[in-house]
Amino acid sequence: MRTLSDILEEYDFLEGDERYRLLIELGRELEDMPDALKTDATLVRGCSAAVWVYPTEQTDQLHFLADSNAAITKGIVALVIAAVQDKSANEVAQMDVAKALAPFDLKSQLSSNRTQGVPNMIALVQEHAARLAAA
Repeated sequence: MRTLSDILEEYDFLEGDERYRLLIELGRELEDMPDALKTDATLVRGCSAAVWVYPTEQTDQLHFLADSNAAITKGIVALVIAAVQDKSANEVAQMDVAKALAPFDLKSQLSSNRTQGVPNMIALVQEHAARLAAA
């Protein structure tokens, strides 16, 4: 998976529809999430499209699988995951993920339907990180 800074560098260079294509490409680059993990328990509430996020444990770093049934939404969840992937639980629990994503200016680039679930994606990831950090 690309780093968030690498994605931003490319995103800044693009305009309009090219940015949509980049988001779709990011979604395609996500690790495959087995259908068995796409359950009500892994479903992110408040998204206009179905979005699933599943945390996996890999040593002392957080690692997430994610998927969506909508291409652009899948790209958005890929951005969220890129911000936190393979970082420590302490780091993710304390980081301002929304601030890390702010340079993408998703609210002005995409419809409100596509971005309404982003805070819930971030909350799910950070709640998991906080639980692990506290343990």
